[in-house]
Amino acid sequence: MADENMTWMSEFILLGLTDDPRLEIPLFILFLMVYIVTFMSNTCIVTVICTSLRLHTPMYFLLSNLSLVDLCYSSTITPNTLANFLAVRKVISLPGCITQMFSFVLTGGADILLLAIMAYDRYVAICNPLYYTVTMTELVCIYLVVGAYCAALLNALIQSCLSLRLSFCKSNKITHFYCDVPPLLKLSCSDIRTNEAVLIFIGGSIMAASLVVVLLSYTFIISAVLKIPSSKGRHRLFSTCSAHFLCVTLFFSTSFFMYIRPSSSYTMDRDRVASVFYTMVIPMLNPLIYSLRNQEVKESVKNLAEYVLLRR
Repeated sequence: MADENMTWMSEFILLGLTDDPRLEIPLFILFLMVYIVTFMSNTCIVTVICTSLRLHTPMYFLLSNLSLVDLCYSSTITPNTLANFLAVRKVISLPGCITQMFSFVLTGGADILLLAIMAYDRYVAICNPLYYTVTMTELVCIYLVVGAYCAALLNALIQSCLSLRLSFCKSNKITHFYCDVPPLLKLSCSDIRTNEAVLIFIGGSIMAASLVVVLLSYTFIISAVLKIPSSKGRHRLFSTCSAHFLCVTLFFSTSFFMYIRPSSSYTMDRDRVASVFYTMVIPMLNPLIYSLRNQEVKESVKNLAEYVLLRR
């Protein structure tokens, strides 16, 4: 009888960021501006690092990959969210939903792992500068980045395949502004214990391992900075490290809040606000914090702009 009463879903309705229609246009304008800044800043960083020979170093290689992932990460969610602000029916098909979820988990996982690799890179550069060129070789950097992409891809494939096994019935309204694992689990009428266990174990392992690397790296960095005799040098390094650490803290705290808990505790308003931070705000902040505050990057941006103007 339970099976007979089920209405199987081939499409879903995304309830979006707000239930108030009056807020949709202001939010559309706000997040359109955020996306434009995100797109332009990350594209600028990737272009400048690829075209400037002086920036062909391990640190900037990692920065270019982070900007590329942030660009893809934001583009997975934001354009569809902007379109839904203006749409009458905020509908997404089941294949489209799974595809969006796969892309989001892939780019989000790569982002987390790249942040950890970058923290380790800074640890080696500051705490063991004499061994930096030996430790962070071009081949090592490539292996680390490829490893991050492969781990993120494996996680995305597992989460997507498990989601394809779910049955969705009774309601087709997703209490979110994009397709993600927790809201789909909340909506499913299948046994989701395996999905929850895998999400917490694999997702938790990636985030926990990355967080440990970040915390240990910054602990050693701060310890090394405190030993610098020059107050100007200490201030400059602390300024850079604190900005990096703030960005990492926001990303990890909101990610842990969303994923490392059972779907029964998922609530619409609270989790949508947390999701905005790591899907839209942080991809915009990363290039500003990691790159555009760097003097070498700013000089390379200036040189590229002058070159483009001269060509015209």
